[in-house]
Amino acid sequence: MSGTPTASTPGTTKTFPRIGVRATRKATIIAFFAWLFAVFDYIMFGTLLPEIAGAFGWTAATAALVSTLVSVGTAVFALGVGPVVDRIGRRKGMILTVSGTALASAATAATPNAAYLVGVRALGGLGLSEQAVNATYLNEIYAVTEDEAIKKRRGLVYSLVQGGWPLGVLLAAAFVAVFLPLIGWRGCFLLAVFPALLIALMRRGLRESPQFELELELRKLRKAGKGAEAAELARAYGVEDQASTPLVAIFRGAALRNTLVLGFAWFTNWFGIQVFSVLGTTVLTEGKQVSFSNSLLMLIVINAVGYLGYVTHGWIGDKLGRRNVIAFGWITSGVLFALMLTVADATIAVIVLYSLGMFFLVGPYAALLFYMGECYDTRCRATGTAFLNALSQPGAILAGAIVTALLAAGSDWGEAALIVGAVGTFLSGFVMFGARKAEVLEG
Repeated sequence: MSGTPTASTPGTTKTFPRIGVRATRKATIIAFFAWLFAVFDYIMFGTLLPEIAGAFGWTAATAALVSTLVSVGTAVFALGVGPVVDRIGRRKGMILTVSGTALASAATAATPNAAYLVGVRALGGLGLSEQAVNATYLNEIYAVTEDEAIKKRRGLVYSLVQGGWPLGVLLAAAFVAVFLPLIGWRGCFLLAVFPALLIALMRRGLRESPQFELELELRKLRKAGKGAEAAELARAYGVEDQASTPLVAIFRGAALRNTLVLGFAWFTNWFGIQVFSVLGTTVLTEGKQVSFSNSLLMLIVINAVGYLGYVTHGWIGDKLGRRNVIAFGWITSGVLFALMLTVADATIAVIVLYSLGMFFLVGPYAALLFYMGECYDTRCRATGTAFLNALSQPGAILAGAIVTALLAAGSDWGEAALIVGAVGTFLSGFVMFGARKAEVLEG
């Protein structure tokens, strides 16, 4: 590919090839829709879980167990994505993740029993990893773009992409509200295949990031026994030349502290995500006695407010620093959800507090994903972001296990959501204060 980094004359300083305005904006738009439909598939499972449970005659505890086991399988797939993307490249990795979304939707439509459903929904780990791959790719593209408007406001622009989460949740709720009465839950999953396939085809036209092209060149030199040339080329571009595997690199040096702190933050915050976002319909129907149809309408409003949270936190993160914005957002969210579960009785109060809780729960992820990309360099960036992203699933697993145990012991959904979701969200905000402030490592 033209512009690929090559060996340099000793002592010279090189810059990465620049990415044009049109290519940058095309990559941004495609990344947004890829994440939107990955979330759409992922959340549609949680949204339709009450309907699926009803079709198979499951109890509330059984449905919660199925959701927990799905999270186990999702974690396995999500953990493997990062090293693969650091090996095969960002462009191919993005095609892989969105293709996994399409496959998960198609297979879910054919579900005959609980065991099969757990197995095929594990493929959702590929789609869930979409945000990590997006963060990796766009972090590198924005660092070398010719689009100065995006480069100066990269956190804000990325927030628009990461905002595909609440919009995906909103789309899933609206889609189910319209199509469930017409084609049933199986038909809903089947229709979801087509937009994901379209995005996979569109991604074939994207170019690889210059930073990863340099990493490929360094690997070729090392493999050919030209270690000195590889070291010189790396120095010319101002990057470290280390042959350690990506998974090892994220636990070394300056990366170690953020890997540990951010990993625990993801883990605890997904107590809240699992309860209030993935299982939002269940919280509303079982915890606040809202009808299923009304819960879908409420989730549309709630997640529209959540999207504003992404834009707000992305913009403030550029101004005030991403770490503190994330921490304060999650602490506030935990308080608001606790009030919603314990104080709010009227419909308006539930909607307002749930919406504000979602604003501060999901909004900080706009800053978090870009912040994570700034914490790692090219050789391990995808592995680092995907590893942290995958730790969400152990959090979801433990959250689901605790909820299941509480329900089996006689607690109701309101109590379980308070103990697991609100407290977990609140704790994750304090954990974030332990992270180092990130530096932009390239570009």
